Parts: sequence; C-alpha cells; structure tokens
Amino acid sequence: MNLFDVYPLFDINIIKGKGCHVWDENGTEYLDLYGGHAVISIGHAHPHYVDMISKQVATLGFYSNSVINKLQQQVAERLGKISGYEDYSLFLINSGAEANENALKLASFHNGRTKVISFGKAFHGRTSLAVEATDNPKIIAPINANGHITYLPLNDIEAAKTELAKEDICAVIIEGIQGVGGIKIPTPEFLQELRKACTEHGTILILDEIQSGYGRSGKFFAHQYAGIKPDIITVAKGIGNGFPMAGVLISPMFTPVYGMLGTTFGGNHLACSAALAVMDVIEQENLVENAANIGSYLLEELKKFNEIKEVRGCGLMIGMEFDQPVKEIRSRLIHEQKVFTGASGTNVIRLLPPLCLSKEEADEFLARLRKVLG
Repeated sequence: MNLFDVYPLFDINIIKGKGCHVWDENGTEYLDLYGGHAVISIGHAHPHYVDMISKQVATLGFYSNSVINKLQQQVAERLGKISGYEDYSLFLINSGAEANENALKLASFHNGRTKVISFGKAFHGRTSLAVEATDNPKIIAPINANGHITYLPLNDIEAAKTELAKEDICAVIIEGIQGVGGIKIPTPEFLQELRKACTEHGTILILDEIQSGYGRSGKFFAHQYAGIKPDIITVAKGIGNGFPMAGVLISPMFTPVYGMLGTTFGGNHLACSAALAVMDVIEQENLVENAANIGSYLLEELKKFNEIKEVRGCGLMIGMEFDQPVKEIRSRLIHEQKVFTGASGTNVIRLLPPLCLSKEEADEFLARLRKVLG
C-alpha cells in the first residue's frame, strides 16, 4: 500500500531534532525557521518535555474521558493563569480544525443562529464548517459549501458592522494573525470595534489563535495587543510541541450541557503531560518575551533587505513578501543553506521558528538568507 499523495515533498527525511535544529538521515544539520507549521513552540526534544512524556507513558498513556483525569484540570488551571483567562473553561480536543469546528458549533447552540462572518484569505481548518470558513475554494468540497459563511475584507469595520446588523449572524471567526493568508494582522482598532459590534448584536466573537497563540506573537495571544476579550478562543499547534492536541477556551457566558460536545482522544494523559511540559518551559525560559525580542530584531533586520518587497509580522510570526514567486528562494535556502522556511501563497516566505530561537541563530539565518538573495 502507498500513501495517498496530498503534499509536494522535499526529498529530505528528518530523523532528529534539538532546539531550533533538525538532522536528516544522512546527518545533515538544518536550521529550523518553520517549526513544523508553528507546532514546535519550546524547541525540538526539550529534555523536560521528553522526561514528562516518558514518565507518563510508562505509567498510563490513555484512558477514557468517562473517568476523572486530574491532568486535564491541571492543564486548565495552568493555561488560565499563563494566558490571563482564569475565568474561562477549557474543552480539550485533538486538532485546530476540530477546535474551530466545536467553537462554531458552540456559538450556534448558544444563540440559535446559522450564519458566520469570516475574512478574506482566512484559514480555519479542513473539517466541515471550519473549511467552509476558510477562504480557499480549492479545498472546499461541494458537500461543505452550504452557504453559512460571508467573507469580508480584513480590517474593514464598516463592512463588518453592516453584516452584523443582520439578525442571523451567529459568530465572527477571525485569526489573531493570518498565517496561511500571508501574515496579515488585524489592527487593534479593528478588533476593538469588532468586539463592540459583536456585543451589541449578540454575536459570538471567536479568536482563532491556533497559529498565532501560545506566545508566538510576543504576547500569549495575538489579540491581547488590542486589549479585548473574545467569547471563544481556539488553540492548537504550540500547545503540545508536536503532540496532537488542541483546546477551546470558553467564556463564562456559556452553560455546558452534557452530550453537546465530546471527544475520544481529546485531553488524554499523554497530551496533557505534553501541554504541562510546554507551559513549564514557556514560563521558566521566558519564551514569550524571547519571541517578542528576537522577533522585533528579525523584523528590523529583514527590512534592510532591498530584495524583499515587504516584511510583516509580530514576534516570531513573520512574512517576507517578494515581487516574484518564492519557490526557488525556499528551495535554495533548504538545499544550499540548510534552512527550513514556509510559504504563504506564491510570493510570501513564512517564518515560524521555535520560540527559543536565539539572537545567534537569528543572525545565522540572516547570513544564509543574504547568500541566497545576494
């Protein structure tokens, strides 16, 4: 049996990682400026992370959510404190798409409405309603195109207010920073006005912090730059540092009903151990502050490259837009300079390194990038 071919792959087999570096089967070392799609938050193979998971799997790897799992409550309490959302509740699941799917479902259960506002270039996942809220017709199958979603221009508050005035808008879903969309950032003023408008119309505001959360932006959540509180926050990627895990942070306005939400694997013992280890390291090594500091440094240095049309970002979530397709640049970075990067669309290189990236590693990346662009 062969794998179903869904990704174009670089001919590289990565078998080991440490911090911000990975190695292939031939022993070649690469600088990782992509973190496996923003998943690696605390660095590859962090010893505390390895120790926590190893001890847990040697004790109990999994049991049903029909019994108490005290690790889940520990995750909820720690996440509340580290994020500033201690009064919210946490529902643990497995992936970002699943988190957004449940967030949208929860919003609809709450107000009984059926329509959703999303934004141009948004990406919210590949499951049924999450993919319908994703602004990419190529990945929305006919069975998913049910007319629930209205797409609006990002940062156009008047368009949002006009749409919100309609009585059937259940929720607004918006990324803290658009990742797949090219590192496009909602302005603080837009988010503030959007929060007010949603409150006025009884519409649920959902912040998708799956890529931009967990310290990547230089704050724990990117929307915190705007000083707002959404009704629901979705997280994944960095929460488990590679272990599949996600969560929905739910405001006190929602009342739980047995049977409304559920999961088999969500919040299992291994996942919770991974999440607790991640929060330990984020706090002990000041990784949110590091993301802010090294991200600011990288942004300023990248703006000095005349070959780059525009540099956008916040913290260690950075987009470099070029006047031409970036496929060859990325290929040369990987094959000639041994640097992993990502892409957003055709013309944007996306940087999503582990939050432990050092200034020395940032400088090494800048030097290798100069060799390719020069």
